[in-house]
Amino acid sequence: MLGTMGKYVSGVSVSPIGTDAKTFYDVSFREGNDCDMVNAFDRIIIEVPDVKTAAGDYSKLLGIAAYWPPKRLEGPPLAWFALGNTVVQLQGGDGEKASIRGLVFVSSQGSADATGLANPLGLDLALCDGSATAGVRAEASVTDGLLVDHLVLRTGDPQGCIDLFGGQLGIRLALDKTAPQWGGRMLFFRAGKLTLEVIAADEQPDHENAFWGIAYQCSDIEQCAAHLEKAGVSLSEIRPGRKPGTRVATVKSHCLGIPTLLVEPAI
Repeated sequence: MLGTMGKYVSGVSVSPIGTDAKTFYDVSFREGNDCDMVNAFDRIIIEVPDVKTAAGDYSKLLGIAAYWPPKRLEGPPLAWFALGNTVVQLQGGDGEKASIRGLVFVSSQGSADATGLANPLGLDLALCDGSATAGVRAEASVTDGLLVDHLVLRTGDPQGCIDLFGGQLGIRLALDKTAPQWGGRMLFFRAGKLTLEVIAADEQPDHENAFWGIAYQCSDIEQCAAHLEKAGVSLSEIRPGRKPGTRVATVKSHCLGIPTLLVEPAI
């Protein structure tokens, strides 16, 4: 199955670029593989049953108010949360549970209207030029709030992920490591101070390609935890992270049921 963004998944009108993955690959590599170079993560799309309720929970978790883009004649309602390195977009959906639906990348070949990216992994991906969210992102960049540290994608096709994210989209592969104690082979793709963490479980080679969880970064985890608990957000105890020098806490409420981690980076 080839993934294409739904018509309104990115907050603006979206047109799939086509259904033939080979055609798209040919175009990308014909120009030295720089046609679709990704510069940053523009938006992380989270689909929720009720946008207003979900936005209330996420406002408490992220510590900022939602920005409500102008209503459109068609498409689901949207709420944007502008962080220092990306925008988290909540959008209405038909499912009973919230889920990470897809990604919109900033690309040198993108346009204001995000364009759906057909791909053999069946993921919901799109490319844009970043102009639609530029205003809210500029305001967020001057604040000292949370950032998205990483997004987790589970896959049964690690080589397919390398071909798509590294080869076709030009995102830097910062780490390729097999760690059975952490679930299998791990691939870290990094752009715009945000990491896409791909996990390929050895015992699940036929695992569906799907976004799974998200981690938010803070500069002082004790201070952040105290603020969140005061706002009514439930957290686990603070503990050492997998990466030496980091500290983490699991978010237990107001996270829309999506596996969510709070991370303090190593000094």
